[in-house]
Amino acid sequence: MAFCASGSDGTNSEDFLKSARDTDGIGRCLATRLKRMVLGRYTRQAVQTHTKTICVTALALSLSLVVPCYAEQDPASRMKEVFAQFEASRLNQESKELYQAGKYAAALPVAQQLLALREKEFGPDHPMVAMPLNDLGTIHYNLGQYAVAEPLYKRSLAIREKTLGPEHAEVASVLNNLGDLYRATERYAEAEPLLRRSLAINEKAAGPDDPSIVMALSNLAVLHCNQGRYDKAEPLFKRGLAILQKAHGPYDPEATVLMNNLADVYINTRRYADAERLLKRSIVVTVKAYGPDHPDVAQALNNLAALNGRMGRNAEAERLYKQAVATFEKTFGPDHPDLADVLENLAHLYKDQGRHADAREVLQRSMAIRAKVGSPS
Repeated sequence: MAFCASGSDGTNSEDFLKSARDTDGIGRCLATRLKRMVLGRYTRQAVQTHTKTICVTALALSLSLVVPCYAEQDPASRMKEVFAQFEASRLNQESKELYQAGKYAAALPVAQQLLALREKEFGPDHPMVAMPLNDLGTIHYNLGQYAVAEPLYKRSLAIREKTLGPEHAEVASVLNNLGDLYRATERYAEAEPLLRRSLAINEKAAGPDDPSIVMALSNLAVLHCNQGRYDKAEPLFKRGLAILQKAHGPYDPEATVLMNNLADVYINTRRYADAERLLKRSIVVTVKAYGPDHPDVAQALNNLAALNGRMGRNAEAERLYKQAVATFEKTFGPDHPDLADVLENLAHLYKDQGRHADAREVLQRSMAIRAKVGSPS
């Protein structure tokens, strides 16, 4: 599908995305593998409308593969262990590369192989199993398979707390992931203490201005957004963005997540010009770093569409929503919760314009996706 939505500066969306690929970017950044959306409420023309902008969250993958130390073995056994270690390292690297490219469905069987290999080699409760448990859970999370991800995170957390202690950075990573899963499934009372504990561990270990705390900062802020507590979310997003910019400069693609999230706060507090500036910068940097078909681009397009809808630019909003739908379908397939959220937004846009048949058709598809994957509406 070709879309030619024009922005406030007169450029159409195809030209805008092309310029993002062809230039070094025009703004700060932010783009980590994150998902889910924030419920934004606004009234326009006396119609109560509910639009979901994508407030992005970060999940922690394990950063390296731990190499076990084997006791004295005969040559044949030692060679077998060397080959097993080589295969585990290969699977680990392949799954992470696929994950970082947003190819979660392709990463899933690779991560499953790695976990099976580690469980066979060490047993189900060994410290060497904690990392692939966490990473497999994160892939399931990004595929919208929350019920599958939760027990994987819990197993990883139990192993890490037992072997590393309750204040270790690896414990904080799993706490972050499990807490964000609870947030995504609207279990806010369970999510907040886990996210706060994750942040406290990271601040104690690295200090209040270290980039390692940004993920926990942002995810706690997203929780506040989900609850409509934008006054609490905004300073956390700004603090995280300042930390990343100081550490990595203004063009770090990891910063686009926080830019999207801060833009969501601006949208929901009616600071539309600030929101539009951040979203356009986010798209430019993300396309430059990952290409035009990455899910983070679709998330920013959805948010930019929501902003255009609030400003009465209905034609632009429709084209941007459709572009986000096409990108999500290409990346995730036809049944992902993020796709359902964008379809729901498009349905509300149609409803506001009196296009009830179009709205009903799109909303029915969104509801079918949610029923299939068991995600909250």
